[in-house]
Order: sequence, then structure tokens, then C-alpha cells
Amino acid sequence: MLKLQQGNGLPSADSKSSKATAESLTEPEGPSLGSTSDSEVNGSAISERQADKYGFIGGAQCQNQATEDIPLEVLRQREAKWLEMLNSWDRWMAKKHKKVKFRCQKGIPPSLRGRAWLYLCGGKVKKEQNQGRFQDLDQQFGDPHWVDVIEKDLHRQFPFHEMFMARGGHGQQDLFRVLKAYTLHRPEEGYCQAQAPIAAVLLMHMPAEDAFWGLVQICEKYLPGYYSAGLEAIQLDGEILFALLRRVSPVAHRHLKKHKIDPILYMTEWFMCAFSRTLPWASVLRVWDMFFCEGVKIIFRVGLVLLKCMLGSHEKLKACQGQYETMELLRAVEPRYMQESFLVQQVQTSQVLELPVSERDIEKEHSVQLRRWKENHGKLDCTSPPRMHGARAILVAEPPKRQDLRQNPTIIVDSPLATKSETPTTEDEEDVQKKKTTEDKQKKQKKKTKSGEEASKKDFLAPVEVPEQIPSQEQMDGSLLKNSTLHSSTQSLSSAEHDTYL
Repeated sequence: MLKLQQGNGLPSADSKSSKATAESLTEPEGPSLGSTSDSEVNGSAISERQADKYGFIGGAQCQNQATEDIPLEVLRQREAKWLEMLNSWDRWMAKKHKKVKFRCQKGIPPSLRGRAWLYLCGGKVKKEQNQGRFQDLDQQFGDPHWVDVIEKDLHRQFPFHEMFMARGGHGQQDLFRVLKAYTLHRPEEGYCQAQAPIAAVLLMHMPAEDAFWGLVQICEKYLPGYYSAGLEAIQLDGEILFALLRRVSPVAHRHLKKHKIDPILYMTEWFMCAFSRTLPWASVLRVWDMFFCEGVKIIFRVGLVLLKCMLGSHEKLKACQGQYETMELLRAVEPRYMQESFLVQQVQTSQVLELPVSERDIEKEHSVQLRRWKENHGKLDCTSPPRMHGARAILVAEPPKRQDLRQNPTIIVDSPLATKSETPTTEDEEDVQKKKTTEDKQKKQKKKTKSGEEASKKDFLAPVEVPEQIPSQEQMDGSLLKNSTLHSSTQSLSSAEHDTYL
């Protein structure tokens, strides 16, 4: 087992391999753009380059090749279905969880991805139950030690993405705010370098406050203990991965065991960054959609698929006869094995979804590895809360109130499209009552004034002019999707794959 340094960080530099693993999480994202210097990458020199549909201007994550987009009609249908689910989230999770999971596997519509992630991870509920918490943390100065470390890491997070490439730009500012707030929220845990790319991915899809609560949920519910001092949790999961590999690919398992390649040498960045620094961006988003819904088993499955594809046959092992060659192969996984079309494109033939690894398998192996750890190393230095396997487990453990799940519009549009909408069939009586129009109230008022009893009290019950109400989020969403003008346009609510704060 590798010796680890004290404090939040990565494996110590006791060996060349561990040093390489440590540096892998701090080096700039992806290859450089020709002779582009660091100042040019995080400045305006590449601002004129055209970004891909995900916002990347260059680097390993940039989508250079044209991809087959989802037809706009299909995309709008998915958006409508997701809006319906988000409007009655607790009911869908309780009674139709399999449907929610299936739709996450198919891919969340880009326009609703940020909102869906926040609901899936329970961050929406945490935010509502802790109103003002992020603002209070944001106004504090923070621990000078962690502030200094965070500032040094800001420019390393997706420097080829248009949101983070400018030094001191709004993306880096929000990233600093989120990471600093977390060190104040969990001072005993502080900051770990692998948290930065996680927070950056969240910020690409949601405002800073939402990204903060998403980070809290990932650190506390999905990957508890991953970012604590000593990295004991990630080492345990490395042993779990290695044990599961024996069943998935005995050939790959024997090869890694023969050359004594510790799992932490190749899976640290995969797991701690949830593959955000490894896979092409289209694959990252699809993996995260399923990860938020089904939990860490998705991360295990992706890791097992990559190991099986790279080392799963004797033919493939001919090119990596030693430890060095094997490590080089795992650091540069063949692109064809990481593509969305191979990993998760079709639900029925998905390599990740077809792998027979369940929550029960992971927990069973966790108990075995935890017992071995105590026999070899004694009690764990870091005690973390139990891991939650996905959105439903989080919802059951912490049942939310209906008002905590209510959608609040970030942008209010004064448009004729928002003046008329259909009432969802799944709304409860309280929501229906709130959606009654001014015209209904005026009609009711007129009927009352006609009765004899009400006529005697007409001075008190004179009709009152009701001010125009701002349409609810459900009304705007429903109107936008049902309006025929929008259906006949050439643009989707997602603005052709660009994520929004809506």
C-alpha cells in the first residue's frame, strides 16, 4: 500500500509512479495549442478561436469532429418529459424511479441538465433548507492557507474552456468562491485539488450557489471521504475495483497483479474527478447524468470497462510486457474506448450499463476490504458518513418537503408566450389553487355580489382590481414547449446543446 502524505493531497512522491499520479491532477488540462503559452491560454490570445458546442476552444476535451446531434423534435419531447418530472419530483422518484433512471441513461437534455443534476443529488433540497448559508460563507475571508492553494489551482481547471480561460474572469472567480466556501463549510476537511474540476463542471451548468451545494452532495453523499486527509476512501475503492476486475476480466486482473501495479496509480484521477479529466466531453456529460442518478457504481463500471478493453486479452497484453508499458497504456487510453458511442450511446448495447456490477456487489466487497484494511493498517484515521448509492437513496434518507422541491424561475420573461398554459395533470390541490387566473377570481366575486346576503355587505365586498400576476415557472415551461411557433422554429430550448441556468 502506498504511503500517503499528511493533509489533503495526493500520494507522496516516494516513487516515480506515485509522483506521476500526484502531478496528473495538477498539470494543465490537455495538450497545448501549438506554441501557445500559459499566458495566452488564460488570456485573450485564443479568444478569437471558435468554441465547440460545449464551450471548449482547444485542448483534449475540444470536440473537433462533427457529431450526430439529437433531432430537435426528439430533444423537445425529452425536455417536456423532464419538465413534467421536475414539477412533481418527489412523486416521480417514489413511484416511477425506473423511468427516471432510464431517462438519465438516455441523456438529460442540455437545457435542463444543471437543474436536473441539482434535483438528483439533493442539492436543491439542501439549498432550500439552508437559505443564506452560501452567502454567509461567501462573505468570509477563509483560511489563508486554503485560499492560497485554491488560487494557485484556478488556472489549471479546463484552461481551454471559454468560461475559465481568462485569468480573473467570472468563471475563475466563481470557482474560487465555491471552493473557498466549501473549506469554510467543512474546515476539518479543507480543500483537495481533485475538488476543483468537480466544481468547475458544476459551474458550467449552474450558478455558484447551486454548484456549491452540488459539490457538498458529491463530497458527502456520493464520494464520502475521497477528499479527506490520507485518501483512505479512494484507496479502499481502488482495492474494491481491483477485486471486481477479477470477475469482469481475469486476464487484466492477473496482469496487473503480476506487475504489482497498485490501483491507486491508475484510478485516482478517474474516480476523484469522476472522469471529467479523462473522457471526451460528450462521454463525461452522459456518465455524470447516470452518476447523479445511480451513484458511484457508474464510476466503477466505467473504470472496469476501460481496464477490460485495454488489458482484457492476451493479444492486447503483447504491447505492454512490463510495469512501465502498462502504466503508459492506462494513462493514454485508446480514444475509441472512451467515445460516447462506445460507452453509453445506446442504452440496450451500452458497455457501462451491461456490466453486471451492482450496489450490493460494491458494498459486499467494501466490507471485505475494510476488514483487511483494519487487519493490516488498523482503524481508519478518517471516518466518513455512509455512501449513498444514487438519487433515490438520498431522497429516502432525507425526505424533502414539497416546498423544498418547488421550482423558482431564475429568469422571468415578460412575453405573450407566458400568458397561457395547460395545467399539469399531476399537480396537487395547493398548486392548482395558486394557478387560478384573475378572471376566475373576478367571476367568483361577481356571483357573490348577486346574492342577498352579500348585497347587504357590498361596501365590504366591492370588487377589487387584482394586479397582473407573474407567471409561475411551470406556466412558462409549459407554454414554451406547447406553443406552435416554437415547435416550428429551428432552435431548441437547449440553444443547440448550450447549457443554461434555467
